Amino acid sequence: MLTDIALDAMGSDKAPEPEIRGAILACRNLPVRVHLVGPEPLLRPRLANALGFSRLPISIVHAEEFIGMDEKAAQAVRTKRNSSMRIGLKMVKEKRAAGFFTAGNTGAGMATAKMALGALPGVDRPALAIVVPTLSGSPCVLLDVGANVDCKPQNLEQFAVMGELYARSVLRVPRPRVGILSVGEEEGKGNDLTREASILVRKLPVNFIGNVEGRDIYNGNCDVIVCDGFVGNVALKTSEGLSRLVREMLKVSLTQTVTAQVGALLSRRAFNAFRRRLDPSEYGGAPLLGVRGVCIIGHGSSNDRAIMNGIRVAAEFAQAGVNDRLEREFASQPAHPPTEDLQLPIQ
Repeated sequence: MLTDIALDAMGSDKAPEPEIRGAILACRNLPVRVHLVGPEPLLRPRLANALGFSRLPISIVHAEEFIGMDEKAAQAVRTKRNSSMRIGLKMVKEKRAAGFFTAGNTGAGMATAKMALGALPGVDRPALAIVVPTLSGSPCVLLDVGANVDCKPQNLEQFAVMGELYARSVLRVPRPRVGILSVGEEEGKGNDLTREASILVRKLPVNFIGNVEGRDIYNGNCDVIVCDGFVGNVALKTSEGLSRLVREMLKVSLTQTVTAQVGALLSRRAFNAFRRRLDPSEYGGAPLLGVRGVCIIGHGSSNDRAIMNGIRVAAEFAQAGVNDRLEREFASQPAHPPTEDLQLPIQ
């Protein structure tokens, strides 16, 4: 059975070419049916001219508008009611698609998802979460990585709850260790946000280990790391830049030092495996936790392979019932006092 995924065809920096090629790759390699959401007059001829399109389960859902990367999220979401984001997320809401993927404007994606799908009870702002590999071999959940640039302590408290539930119910970490990303491990280190959030998280029924530092993202000492979207996005982009540097330096070193043909072949295979583990395009995108539906957000620079993997992540989340499990888990948590409404003024 094919899983229906709505794809924002106008999201990436070079849209719609990466989206069209990514949809073709996904339908060739995955049990999915992809619905390209965007202006049909623009998409139809480009899809028809794409190599390998015929007989693949790809359809076009017309959306007359789309939201650009340089647009202000609140204004764009409020004024563009027929955008590709809104129509794609409406398909998820109406069960015509199991999930939605966009490589577009992150702020607009979050605001539109919250409006179209609704937030889980007790969640003021959804958060983007990524799962990173660690030296210990266990995954680490980092959130938020870009959905909320400015946060209040209550937001970080909610991120801690969502991240802990995600690690425990989805990644099967028995008792996830939760930390707040700061400039030092000592209690009291950090800024007003991290210090006040630490007080709130310490009262939660989670395994809170206090402040953690940037190195703890990858050393395996923590299972869930919480931060605001500004810090998280800087950490994410720095990590991606470093991984690219390591890949290129290793490639040059292997080329210069390996001379034997057999050794070169083995090293090349090892290097390719290493490269795939660090390649951002292999991750596809980050799930938006805290909304009533599957919404995956990828990089604006996503290529066709990243688009394909974003579709894969959306399908896997839908098939595993991740959001339903999170909602049940979140509903079982003790009630938290409501915070002020932080929703963007999109109505």
